[in-house]
Amino acid sequence: MQYKGIIFDLDGVICSTDQYHFEAWKALADELGIPFDTRDNDHLRGVSRMESLNIVLEKSKTQYSQSEKEYMAEEKNRIYRRLLCQMGPQDLSEEVRTTLDTLRAKGLKLAIGSSSKNAPFILERIGLGTYFDAISDGNGITHSKPDPEVFLKAANMLGLRPELCLVVEDAHAGVEAARAGGFNCAGLGAAAEDARTTWKLKTFADLRDICEAE
Repeated sequence: MQYKGIIFDLDGVICSTDQYHFEAWKALADELGIPFDTRDNDHLRGVSRMESLNIVLEKSKTQYSQSEKEYMAEEKNRIYRRLLCQMGPQDLSEEVRTTLDTLRAKGLKLAIGSSSKNAPFILERIGLGTYFDAISDGNGITHSKPDPEVFLKAANMLGLRPELCLVVEDAHAGVEAARAGGFNCAGLGAAAEDARTTWKLKTFADLRDICEAE
């Protein structure tokens, strides 16, 4: 069956904000006296902000109230958004931009499916604010990945059934979400090693060959 739409995760697929996430979580963890390194950061990939905070706090001996946790999550986001202001069009690779243009020229509908509430802001920073046909993000969902809600909503916004869309992910939680929603999934990075992926990508540009094969 030929794909009619492609739904992209944002962080680690369209652009990389992982370093900014790490720096923001590290700053918060340091303030709380909690050890946090890049291995801890890997466990937060594809996970919502509050769920990420709960993972970070697993190393703390202190019990925090829900209101305290909400304040911490917002503080992390304030640090993160301040760091994101460093981003610009230079953070969108030529490979990603030309591949997106090629896919669009083939008549494919393109969407973002990201658990991040900062997705619109990031897209604006890298020059793709109005590029995609639909943006499904953390601002419009109740359940984050590995729940398939964000992808199902993106497909609905495109007017397509899940089987007509290909999800592109770099995190295991995203692959699980895609498969749970009835989508085929192309994996980049760590997701390319996930046995549940339909297509294993070595580069973002490999998407062009997949769509041509379809």
